[in-house]
Amino acid sequence: MILKSCKGFLFLFILSGQAYTQQKIASAPEPVFPLPTEEQMQWHEMETNAFIQFPTNTFTGLEWGYGDEKESIFNPTALDTRQWAKILKETGFKALILTTKHHDGFCLWPSQYTEHSIKNSPYKNGKGDLLKETANAAKKYGLKFGVYLSPWDRNHPEYGRPAYLDYYRKQLRELFTNYGPIFEMWFDGANGGDGYYGGSREIRKIDAVNYYDWPKTLGIVRQIQPKVIFFSDAGPGVRWVGNERGIAGETNWNTISTDTLHAGKSGISDLLNSGSADGTKWVPAEVDVSIRPGWFYHANEDAKVKTAEQLFEIYLTSVGRGSTLLLNIPPDQRGLFHPRDIESLKAYKKILDTEFAINIAKNASVSVSSTRLNAANYSGQMITDGDKNTYWTTDNDLNTGSFEIDLGKTKPVKYILLQEYIRLGQRVKAFSVDVWKNDTWQNIASATTIGYKRILRMEPVITSKIRININDSKACPLISNVEVY
Repeated sequence: MILKSCKGFLFLFILSGQAYTQQKIASAPEPVFPLPTEEQMQWHEMETNAFIQFPTNTFTGLEWGYGDEKESIFNPTALDTRQWAKILKETGFKALILTTKHHDGFCLWPSQYTEHSIKNSPYKNGKGDLLKETANAAKKYGLKFGVYLSPWDRNHPEYGRPAYLDYYRKQLRELFTNYGPIFEMWFDGANGGDGYYGGSREIRKIDAVNYYDWPKTLGIVRQIQPKVIFFSDAGPGVRWVGNERGIAGETNWNTISTDTLHAGKSGISDLLNSGSADGTKWVPAEVDVSIRPGWFYHANEDAKVKTAEQLFEIYLTSVGRGSTLLLNIPPDQRGLFHPRDIESLKAYKKILDTEFAINIAKNASVSVSSTRLNAANYSGQMITDGDKNTYWTTDNDLNTGSFEIDLGKTKPVKYILLQEYIRLGQRVKAFSVDVWKNDTWQNIASATTIGYKRILRMEPVITSKIRININDSKACPLISNVEVY
């Protein structure tokens, strides 16, 4: 076997006696910036994660505690973090993010910097550490572990002053030094308002842009755990999707410009929902939504748990639109997932497994409008080979193209799943889907962005061939995977 290099091509000669076959291998297209980091790529591939909120609100019936709650109110009777992790693992979740401190300031670990914590509760006679227990349970069941530490604190007497910022940073050091690898740090834009503030009942306002000095604050975390992903309204790792209904934009760019954004900024929901085609940073949208009407367990919401069908719809409007789903499942006052939540989660997983059981396009024959430099390593077969690291693409000067997937025989089609090779940037701006029916091509769907993953659901149609038309793209399109169900 002889390898020769010539003007960006490799010619592979496989010699067999006096004969040989020649296969052209083309170089990759230039990237379209910005690009995801390796940590962001891993985040994309996780697809579904869980949020767990279990502060004093679980016991007071509030959604936002005022900060004057007695530590003694935190008294779960049968808390078992292993139950949480086990159920999450069984129902397809890849990670668990725990609210370690909500706006009420109560800490679920024995922080050395405050008395308003689990160490002064009846739980395990003040010897409990729910943060450690949850991290250990996540590790046991193969889940990644993340934390939410509310920047707003309605209990701390110094909130709004420089001394509180020092306190917040000390707690971040506690979390990221003592509780193992943390893949995501979550914080939101709820900042300032009425509270207890150590006994001074009043309203405190802050300069949301400058008060926390986020570059310095997040830099402290990065020094301890450099690979952590930061979530907030504006990133910098992943952004809020702009709503809490479980809906990513039908147009959903992973790119956005962050120079004018900050956590808690008003009037940016639409921008966060769709991103920006010309954004300068890779900051994909995370879709946070609760399985219940509220974010914390309330017994009067037991009959209002989202159904399996509702959760599946959320999956299609989050993961199915290129985002990652963060589903909140709040434990009840026992410290366990409620049976109704578990029932819904298991039925949801059954729907997923049923609807996406058999990919009828796996290894199917693919014909394309053109192939980059006619090279085998970018041929149509890269679309259905099941390898996330291969892709079909065109020559540099072609921003459009099409490919046909031959299913072999007529079959019912209900879902079409597409993925771009986003390691070289998000590109596709518009595409459409045709099916072969009655001896002609019939259009059945059109959409804008693809990104990491796009799932199109349609009325079932019987067909033997599917054609995807890339109608507009920033540069030559890179299609890594297509699945049909």
